[in-house]
Amino acid sequence: MTPTRRQLLLGLAALLPAAALYPRSLLAETRERLETVTLALHSDQGPHRLRVEVARTLPQRGQGLMDRDHLADDAGMLFLYRNEQSPRNGFWMYRTRIPLDIAFIDADGRIVAIRQMQPCASERPGECPVTYPGVLYRAALEVNAGYFAEKGVEEGDCVSWPGSGSQCLVDVTDDSA
Repeated sequence: MTPTRRQLLLGLAALLPAAALYPRSLLAETRERLETVTLALHSDQGPHRLRVEVARTLPQRGQGLMDRDHLADDAGMLFLYRNEQSPRNGFWMYRTRIPLDIAFIDADGRIVAIRQMQPCASERPGECPVTYPGVLYRAALEVNAGYFAEKGVEEGDCVSWPGSGSQCLVDVTDDSA
């Protein structure tokens, strides 16, 4: 091996451990841009509209809202799955800095469970608790903690977004009769 090649390889080897020390906040800026859609929550006090990022792939769902310090009041993240998910397929808050509410949504667009999740400060993923829905679901919606209670969104309410195929029906009463 030539001295120049050896120096180059040694230099690269020295940079690899340094990359692990690179601030996560700067690394997070390189994350993939997610599709954003407007979603409607149909409740007795709604509809309520949110701008949500859509996580469709395993890497997108795995990243979720990690490493973020803020989520706008009218924003969230929608996790979509091709197939129905097991009641034992849960969510965790590893590297998630903001408290969240999560709604688990069935194939018909109905909220079947709502849970609260707190940030996990551990650097070890295995030490972060998992939030299980306890029901089958096809999508999940994360929003700021307290959003659902503040807006009167409950289990049984309907959620729709472009392409969801949701059959949300809003009760309309005719007061003119």
